[in-house]
Amino acid sequence: MMLSDLEWQALLLSLQVSLVAVAVSLPFGILCAWILVRCRFPGKALFDSLIHLPLVLPPVVIGYLLLVMLGRRGVIGEWLYDWFGFSFSFSWRGAALASAVIAFPLMVRAIRLALEAVDEKLEQAARTLGASRLRVFFTITLPLTLPGLIAGTVLAFARSLGEFGATITFVSNIPGETRTIPLAMYTLIETPGAEADAGRLCVIAIILALLSLLFSEWLTRWGQKRLGR
Repeated sequence: MMLSDLEWQALLLSLQVSLVAVAVSLPFGILCAWILVRCRFPGKALFDSLIHLPLVLPPVVIGYLLLVMLGRRGVIGEWLYDWFGFSFSFSWRGAALASAVIAFPLMVRAIRLALEAVDEKLEQAARTLGASRLRVFFTITLPLTLPGLIAGTVLAFARSLGEFGATITFVSNIPGETRTIPLAMYTLIETPGAEADAGRLCVIAIILALLSLLFSEWLTRWGQKRLGR
């Protein structure tokens, strides 16, 4: 199956965008999941709802909100551009941000479920032996949540690969810059005589999604074996 240069660009850009989206959002996903499981505070339900809002909002709405906030003339984006010459608009960085926002709830949910399964008595025992909260987190809590971390990371990666609505709204459809696999397929579907090219990208998208799920399953089993489960 031979791919054209534009299709290779879309494939490599999709992988780049998804990897960056996951890498950047993972620390925040762990933090938000920990707050939801271990903390009690007024407005917790609202905080939880805001985190999961991208699951129920149309992706185009998310893209529009990002454009209003972080676009070249957005509330925050204008300040970033004027002071630092940095812009998310019409760049692969904006595509990574849009993918991260859309996939974030899936990551948080998987990590949260894993954290809820961790016995707090183990953490309390380590604290009574003199371990700091930070050490308890990195030596006990985090290793015990490894299967959930893996599942959340891979789910977010797979979701990022398929992101379309927020991306095209926020950063448009620019070849070699923001045109990921879904956007490339959209372009090819609208191009007369390009059905075969769209079909190839469709097959690639399916293969990538299956590989991600299989890799997630393998890593989860490996993590459970290491934990003796």
